[in-house]
Amino acid sequence: MNAIVLTAIWGVLMMFTGAFAQSKTMPKYLAIAGILLAFVANALELYSGAPFFNIDTQQMLRTGNFNLVFIAVSLAATGLLFLLNGRDFEKIGMHVAEYFALIFFIMCGVAIVATFNTLLLLFLGIEIITIPLFILAGAEKRNLKSNEAALKYFLMGSFSTGIMLMGIAFMYGGNPSGSFSLNHMNIGTDGLNLYLTIGMILLLVAMAFKVSAAPFHFWTPDVYDGAPAIITSFMATVVKIAGFFSFVRLFENAFGAVHAEWQVLIVVMIVATLFIGNITAVFQQSVKRMLAYSSIAQAGFMLIALLALNDMAREGLILYSAGYSIATIGIFSVLIRMSDYTIDGFNGLVKSQPLVAVCAAVFLLSLTGIPLTVGFLSKFWMLSAIVETGKHFWLVVFAVIFAAVSAYYYFRVIQAMFFKPENQEPTYIRVSSGYKAMLVFTALLILLLGVMPYLLIDWLYS
Repeated sequence: MNAIVLTAIWGVLMMFTGAFAQSKTMPKYLAIAGILLAFVANALELYSGAPFFNIDTQQMLRTGNFNLVFIAVSLAATGLLFLLNGRDFEKIGMHVAEYFALIFFIMCGVAIVATFNTLLLLFLGIEIITIPLFILAGAEKRNLKSNEAALKYFLMGSFSTGIMLMGIAFMYGGNPSGSFSLNHMNIGTDGLNLYLTIGMILLLVAMAFKVSAAPFHFWTPDVYDGAPAIITSFMATVVKIAGFFSFVRLFENAFGAVHAEWQVLIVVMIVATLFIGNITAVFQQSVKRMLAYSSIAQAGFMLIALLALNDMAREGLILYSAGYSIATIGIFSVLIRMSDYTIDGFNGLVKSQPLVAVCAAVFLLSLTGIPLTVGFLSKFWMLSAIVETGKHFWLVVFAVIFAAVSAYYYFRVIQAMFFKPENQEPTYIRVSSGYKAMLVFTALLILLLGVMPYLLIDWLYS
């Protein structure tokens, strides 16, 4: 509850800052202060169990350690984005404070989808997330690719929203209690009727659209490639993990009793997502577009949490959300400062910017899943969750094979940075020592969680 209220209030404050403040740098510091305040307030709610704002939500929201830890991870990832790339919002356009305001409204939606206990608030939270993203994706008004990204995202987002609304309508009509609350549905206890089956499938399709899982991923590469790089970084991390968290909570709480009925659909989706995401990423020459396809492949691993639905899967989802977000935000912060987004643009980066190249290598190694990084442990946790179910052992082998395939396209960038001659014309923009220190901190965070994952996981049991 603390995060929902504070992010909404801070979004309004950022709007007034844009209206009355002339400085372009002040919104960045105000945004960092707002995220820090929301993070501290959320942490206090986690440890005390009592929110600052004691609002009776009529059980439409439900908080617990799992929800609050996820919100903490989302806020921390957003704060890391602001610290690394806060000044890059100025390159998008004139309305810097408004961009931050929209992100705070999105974080309010993230907190809602993390704590929803009714289909109405699930829908409301997802819309609060996606509508500001339509604007941010097209924020570079003079860039045709940005305009195209905004239009495609708007059309696909509207289409998936329509499917979700239809699924909610079928769920409402099919359950005997006539309620949108997850507590009152009791789905599966008396068997699935036709309306509930149709509603469940429609919600599955709609949520798969939101998290860009195959075969509903086709909007992702063009939108991620066309949107401003800093917005793509936010969409590929905080927004994506929020979609997965709501996906898992919805199907665990509303459809957990009929897990066996829809498990096969998730298996098919995992296989398709891992295959399509990794194979298409292999052929990309643009690092930004390659990261878009790799985000689809990473979605395949996160879907395992939905397949397993056990304690290991929940822990893995939290760890995966943190590790994937940190590494992706880190590599995008390097990419944002490149004048050439192709793999050749990274040629010889270690010679001109050795510290940046080493940090970028750590981010890519974590995304690959190399030991001593949090990416390795998060993948290990997910695969262990499958083993714990006692089913689908072949899926573990399949996932490991395609994790090895991902090493090929991630290592192409590492090879370019360390083993190819430097480009005649420099492609990396000079950066401050403060940025380099923040980049090193981000890389060390990946290694720290890779060695001591229980620093994060223990929050679930505090």
